[in-house]
Amino acid sequence: MPLGAARFGLSGADLGKLELIETQTVSSASALEFTNIKEDIYNVHFMTCNNLQVQTDADDIFLRFYENGVLESASVYQEAIQEGKADGSFGEGGSTGRSSIRVVFGLGTAGNELGHSYMYFYNLGDSAKFSFTTTQWVQLQTSSVFDMAFGSSVLPQASTVNKIRIFAETNTFSGTISLYGIKES
Repeated sequence: MPLGAARFGLSGADLGKLELIETQTVSSASALEFTNIKEDIYNVHFMTCNNLQVQTDADDIFLRFYENGVLESASVYQEAIQEGKADGSFGEGGSTGRSSIRVVFGLGTAGNELGHSYMYFYNLGDSAKFSFTTTQWVQLQTSSVFDMAFGSSVLPQASTVNKIRIFAETNTFSGTISLYGIKES
């Protein structure tokens, strides 16, 4: 049994297990929030985003953290992203002064222009550490061009993140988003 597992009553088979915290399905919502992320229980979280669609063409869907109940919307997030498209174009991007973290970007409004992504979150409940993410997504952007991207981001200030907000940049969005905790030793 891994060190520390017995202390929490975990067997080796439990470690790394996904435990559903909450699933939300929204339609034409400006935002959704996960308000009970169980950051005191899980050091690693996993989020899936399925069938994301926007109301405004070429819109983005973003994420922000709440630190001890206060929404962090200042330009403090950092990210690095690699992107590739079916038309053969590839690129990369990065910033040390973003006001949010990308979930998907540049979605179109046609019926098949959907976005899907997953994200891992690290250290959200640890007030002595920075909060990190890794993400990967696939989508059809405007004019139905397939796009994939992966990257990472960080909220570079030691704090306790206890809520997560997901929102459309310009208007509203639809989709299903699930948040899980991952058991650790």
